[in-house]
Amino acid sequence: MKPTIVLVHGAFAESASWNEVTQRLLAEGHPVVAAPNPLRSVSGDAAVVSSVLATIDGPVVLVGHSYGGAVMSNAAVGHDHVKALVFVAAFAPEAGESIGELSGKFPGGTLGETLKEVPLPDGTVDLYIRQDRYHQQFIADVPAERAALDAVAQRPLNTTALNEGSGEPAWKTVPSWFVYPELDYNIPLEAHRFMAERAGARARVELPGASHAIPASEPAAVAGVILQAAAAIV
Repeated sequence: MKPTIVLVHGAFAESASWNEVTQRLLAEGHPVVAAPNPLRSVSGDAAVVSSVLATIDGPVVLVGHSYGGAVMSNAAVGHDHVKALVFVAAFAPEAGESIGELSGKFPGGTLGETLKEVPLPDGTVDLYIRQDRYHQQFIADVPAERAALDAVAQRPLNTTALNEGSGEPAWKTVPSWFVYPELDYNIPLEAHRFMAERAGARARVELPGASHAIPASEPAAVAGVILQAAAAIV
């Protein structure tokens, strides 16, 4: 039985952002699950993904994009059938470290200046990328028409998720693969390199000229790294 691929989307996106990657994984005969990611808090979101993992039999390759990397780093803990982690332009925080801290650790990020804030009744704030800035900030290497649709469909990140520290991460015990873009304005390139080295990644694939949203803009490359990880655990 081929490993099941579980995909965790990040902030300012939703599960359909994996569609082009999913097509390639299904074509190779892998079961695929796009897990829901509420984008509310690292611990709460990880609990949701953990619940999905608990229903899957056999080996799992867990894949996260952007903030989804922080979520899967926590969700995989305690699930021995998760055999590989694939970080796709994703955060891989250390215990106690937030994605907000990682975003600001190295120069080059411009996300903060593009955000629109929506205050919520509980005192937290939902963060959206302004639609007129979405194409350049998030997904510059796809046609403007596609970017406009994705800007409308984006789901917001809550400030709790931005600032909450990670639990003990699974990448310390589970083999990891990293694929990330050269021109990432959400997570600076040097942050990707730093996290991949810190995690002792088995592979570090850098995509020249690519934007942050590589599941949409570089689906063949992303699927290729996922399939490498899947082949390595069989």
